[in-house]
Amino acid sequence: MSKNRLIILLCCAVFFYGARTAISQNNTTLKTNESLIQPPYLKTGDTVAIVAPSGILKNRNREVEQAKALLKSWGLNVVIGEHVFSRDNHFAGTDQERCEDFQKALDNPNIKAIWSARGGYGTVRILDKLDYTKFKDNPKWIIGYSDITALHNQVHNYGAESIHAIMCVSLTEDLSKIKESVATFKSAIFGEPIAYTIKGSKYNKEGNTSGQLVGGNLTILHTMLGSNTSLNMDGKILFFEEIGEYAYHIDRMLQSLKRAGYFENCKGVIVGDISRIRKNTTPWGKPVQQLILDVLEDYNFPIVFNMPSGHEDDNRALILGRTVELNVGKDKSTLVFDK
Repeated sequence: MSKNRLIILLCCAVFFYGARTAISQNNTTLKTNESLIQPPYLKTGDTVAIVAPSGILKNRNREVEQAKALLKSWGLNVVIGEHVFSRDNHFAGTDQERCEDFQKALDNPNIKAIWSARGGYGTVRILDKLDYTKFKDNPKWIIGYSDITALHNQVHNYGAESIHAIMCVSLTEDLSKIKESVATFKSAIFGEPIAYTIKGSKYNKEGNTSGQLVGGNLTILHTMLGSNTSLNMDGKILFFEEIGEYAYHIDRMLQSLKRAGYFENCKGVIVGDISRIRKNTTPWGKPVQQLILDVLEDYNFPIVFNMPSGHEDDNRALILGRTVELNVGKDKSTLVFDK
């Protein structure tokens, strides 16, 4: 072998080793049911930051003030992000402004929870701008649903639990209309036991299982595919919910997850609210429950429908990253969170 050729081969080896190392360093996804960091539960006197990482909060001052009052009634202090009511077309401020509010809340050791004012769209635009270095030293609860699924994914892959629950704009003037949503949100942040009995469904696929609960909005889970914010589903139980999609869109997203290997080592599926399905000119021809079963027919894990969590008023809190026991029957099912 000539000296020049040997030099070229050595250079190639160094290049590919470096590329492989860089990929390895950037891949923060948890590979198994590793134990996750549990942020400290809240107590009287703790501070919650309200931020808006996604859509614009136009004419939503009442809900934010009501959210502040609710937290204060529980003995908590509240700070409102500087840019919560900022406007940049579709978004609650520019990407930089929304990121700045969230980063300040992540970095401040005195803030014990970050509550999203609303979802919509926009969180994915700030994900790669966020630095979790100080968060790892002082973990805190990140709370929200819908578009906030992107943050739940990111936090999970960094090794911490988070809370899928109501946001500020979820609050109605009469809170008795969403009493279960509020009560379970409070239980989740204060560390009270959480367990649910889920009404039965003829579509349920019976069985018992356990594993870390992960997931959120189906569209956002689909959006994360191929990135380092995608979830590794090995040994985990997937929860998903959706709103305002055509049946064929739901099928397409589930088929994409399936083709990406999402369900290969999954331990179970919990289906939340699939709300306001849009009517297509060509009917799908089957209920959405059957659509989901058809996609997942190759797998033997339990599947439960009717979990009251998603874009309806009854939106029960879920601790994502926490190990749960799931028992699925036709008449009823139970979901119990480990302490």
